[in-house]
Amino acid sequence: MGNVTSSVAARFAFFPPEPPTYEVFREGGEDGRLCLSGLGVDRNVDVHLVETRAGNRVVATFWRHPTARFTLLYSHGNAADLGQMLDLFLELRAHLRVNVMSYDYSGYGASTGKPSEFNTYYDIEAVYDCLKREYGIKQEDLILYGQSVGSGPTLHLAARLQKLRGVVLHSAILSGIRVLYPVKMTFWFDIFKNIDKIRQVNCHVLVIHGTADDIVDFSHGKRLWELSNEKYDPLWIKGGGHCNLETYPEYIKHLRKFIVSMEKLSLVKSRKQNNPPTSTITEVKHNKCLRFGKR
Repeated sequence: MGNVTSSVAARFAFFPPEPPTYEVFREGGEDGRLCLSGLGVDRNVDVHLVETRAGNRVVATFWRHPTARFTLLYSHGNAADLGQMLDLFLELRAHLRVNVMSYDYSGYGASTGKPSEFNTYYDIEAVYDCLKREYGIKQEDLILYGQSVGSGPTLHLAARLQKLRGVVLHSAILSGIRVLYPVKMTFWFDIFKNIDKIRQVNCHVLVIHGTADDIVDFSHGKRLWELSNEKYDPLWIKGGGHCNLETYPEYIKHLRKFIVSMEKLSLVKSRKQNNPPTSTITEVKHNKCLRFGKR
């Protein structure tokens, strides 16, 4: 069993940059503040070393926005580390007006251990616990964002959080084997079985995928959107590849639209909770659930 699983993982591999593109150090000595090389003196970024239940220590960075309503928990792809994504996190924080929590998987960047499917699950669980413990972030104020392989840990956590505000799937995969072969069924030795986990997610799901993706076929994103319980208007970027969707102007525009929609939904729910009906007679109406249509 283990050999087959390892074989699949080897084909659908992790590619942490070698050498890592950044270092973690303490400012002013052993008791100083943790810092990330390349960040300069941005005092709105906190650096953490978070211990996972596998015993690894993963690097996490919290990018604070002063007026943020939501926090984005970002899981990156399999060929990058945090040092290569600093500009993107700055852009997301500024344009979306959200906090951004990003992290490196075990074996990536300055995180210890070795990358594996289950380690990515332990990693995101530990980072989520850090968000709750250090910043008091509630599920209702959290949006999970998974890019490519990052869709695996994202949907792993999303399937477990019943009050989550939203999920963004960016160039996401249906499963590891389905990236390699167009199989119709899920095998026990497959990895990142997103095709099954997406059905357990109860919050709004935004799917972003390029129509010309030559690494993870566009059909992966389309199928994940179809299987979502609460669909948000997807973004199919015409001619977009696997690693360049952020360069298209509609990318940030559509993400901002999604954030605003989630803010409005949050406000409506808050008003309903604070203003319960006073009448003892309740009229029951059989309306269709609010859904966002396909583009």
